Amino acid sequence: MIRVLLVDDDPLVRSGLRLMLSGAADIEVVAEAADGGEVPALVDEHAPDLVLMDIRMPGVDGLEATELLRARADPPAVVMLTTFKDDEQVLGALRAGAAGFLLKHTPPAEIVAAVRRVKAGEPVLSPTVTEQLIAQVTQADGRIPGRPETAEARIRLDRLGDREREVAVAVGQGKTNAEIAAELYMSLATVKAHVSHILTKLEHTNRVQIALTVHHAGLT
Repeated sequence: MIRVLLVDDDPLVRSGLRLMLSGAADIEVVAEAADGGEVPALVDEHAPDLVLMDIRMPGVDGLEATELLRARADPPAVVMLTTFKDDEQVLGALRAGAAGFLLKHTPPAEIVAAVRRVKAGEPVLSPTVTEQLIAQVTQADGRIPGRPETAEARIRLDRLGDREREVAVAVGQGKTNAEIAAELYMSLATVKAHVSHILTKLEHTNRVQIALTVHHAGLT
């Protein structure tokens, strides 16, 4: 079973998520929280595999709660829930170590599939989310706050081998590991290994950061 903790200040959102996730035979919602401040104690008590966390909450927000969780020795994966509307915390959440993002209006079947993907070690990064994220954090002059500019991004990508570079570009296009494996004629295990090496060589912590670097280098 995939054990999930729901964190959102809106009880209707939590109710909807619980309803759709509980319909999956392999997913169990073990607890709910209305504020990020409740998360550490609930993680201690219920040991979830994954936390679905709203970014904006009136008390302790999702960013701070994610930072607290990721500081643990063996933290659960964190997937942020967002509308992507004027949300300035998105990039901060990625830097804090979030495994990815789900839009709140994502169809139920896709949310269930995303939970399974994250549990399998593949962070959630769909083409739609990638495009919206890049559009949000890219300024009018094409610069991304806190990320390498074009020349530095290309220098970083030069650290990669040819196949790693191909995988990085595919990640930047929002493709899943399975899609990359099929397109590049690799095994799934090989793709996962390449992604791990790319994260290390680029000094990134998640796939969205890879996508932003690839985008900034002009390769998407």
